[in-house]
Amino acid sequence: MRAGSVAVGSEAPSETFTEFFRETEPRLRRALAAAVGGEAGREAAAEALAYGWEHWDRVRSMGNPAGYLYRVGRSRARRLRRAGPEVLVPPRVAEEPWCEPGLRGALERLSERQRVAVMLVHGFGYTTTEVGDLLGVEGGTVHKHAARGLAKIRAALGVVADD
Repeated sequence: MRAGSVAVGSEAPSETFTEFFRETEPRLRRALAAAVGGEAGREAAAEALAYGWEHWDRVRSMGNPAGYLYRVGRSRARRLRRAGPEVLVPPRVAEEPWCEPGLRGALERLSERQRVAVMLVHGFGYTTTEVGDLLGVEGGTVHKHAARGLAKIRAALGVVADD
């Protein structure tokens, strides 16, 4: 069984969806927020999970239900996006930790795949396999996107990697 997949047995559909939701919602929300921006990503994740609940009999039998709902969320986000992507929400002064001021712009200049890979792998500590399962690609592909994205961020910020 893949990481993040939920066993489907004799449990009631609502019980298996509840377990699936608990495991999947944070990863799905973070991936969609990295892809399309904070608010749009949260809304897209909520809509994708609502779709998953409505069609749970079909969705739960899929090989990668989280990956399918990621694609549903990406489709829903296209409708939500009006003025372009909002990759990172400007920090709330009292609540958000300080970070490199140029990071937001550097992340926004990455391709969507690189941005999602960098944010999930390096920002949230997911393994490349976990991200690959969610996105429906191989872990090696995620590794390449993350490495290339991180190299672009370092170049944009003038940072030299300590290898």
